[in-house]
Amino acid sequence: MTSQSTDDFRLTVLNPGGRDPEQHFGDAPGPGGGGHPPINFHGYAACTRGVFHYDTRRAVAEETPVLLLLRGEFRASERALGELRKQERTVAVSLKETGLHQIAQQLCDHGKLSRFIAILAQADGCIATTPEAAEIYQRVRCKHDPVTVAFIPTPYPVEDREWNFSVPPDEQAGIFVGTREFDVPSRNHFAALLVARQLCEATGEPVTVVNLDGYKARRLLWELKFPEEKFRIIEEEKSYPDYLRIVARHKLVLQLDRSHVPGQVAGDTLLCQTVCVGGDGAIERIAFPKTCGEGKTIDQIASIALELLKNGDARAAIVVESQQRAQERLSFQAVRSQLATFFARL
Repeated sequence: MTSQSTDDFRLTVLNPGGRDPEQHFGDAPGPGGGGHPPINFHGYAACTRGVFHYDTRRAVAEETPVLLLLRGEFRASERALGELRKQERTVAVSLKETGLHQIAQQLCDHGKLSRFIAILAQADGCIATTPEAAEIYQRVRCKHDPVTVAFIPTPYPVEDREWNFSVPPDEQAGIFVGTREFDVPSRNHFAALLVARQLCEATGEPVTVVNLDGYKARRLLWELKFPEEKFRIIEEEKSYPDYLRIVARHKLVLQLDRSHVPGQVAGDTLLCQTVCVGGDGAIERIAFPKTCGEGKTIDQIASIALELLKNGDARAAIVVESQQRAQERLSFQAVRSQLATFFARL
């Protein structure tokens, strides 16, 4: 595919019946532009200067290839696929929630599983936000050409200066805990907090955690008995740019997530140009292979974090390497090229 055809490629992302409003990404969206930030599935639309829709008829009218998201009971997605096929649109599909625990939860229902198999058989192809989801799609579509399934990571606008939230190293302090769900076992949020407390005791570095679950989660956090002056709980909802500004002021982001998710924790870290330690999301594995949690024990992850808290030069080297990897594989330009090549094959 030529660079010209890649530049001309536009994608419509359709979440039928979803709550996110229609959003056009004709120009590179800046942090102050309003609307949904250009990340996760919105990122696929944003990197191609495409559109995010919830209305099937309006998606058809775009006359572009469509990435159809499968959500809820999959009934709305199944109806949308039928209409798109009737109008001869090229359609790739993806589960909207693609962590391994989320896929398992969705497909343990007979009706949803039946619709999932039927949708994948009828679609032109599948886009997976993780390598593991790609393997599942490929096995369901075993009679189809394997090139119709692709792992394409969710993009981040790392090449856009407006999305550079970095601060000077001498303005960074402490550990930001990147996860927040106590009730999702594979997040290992409690274990991450224990590691953070140990690192705080060893280095004196403060710890920041987000709690949007109110008193119930706050009581659990109190049980951990962090030193009060070294522990910050953020309990008010922040805009995405304000959230990134908070993350950027930390020496590192820590997590122990084993969910094999797309990797927003690491994606946020890239925009902040700091270090992500732990986690096995797709972006963690691409951008932070030396510090991610894939194949590492909790003790090993804790040791990596301890060394990086003490060694500014080592942190700086990880940041440089992660930014290079992101430019090559996760930037808007890189992912737009991957999407254009994939849809050209369909």
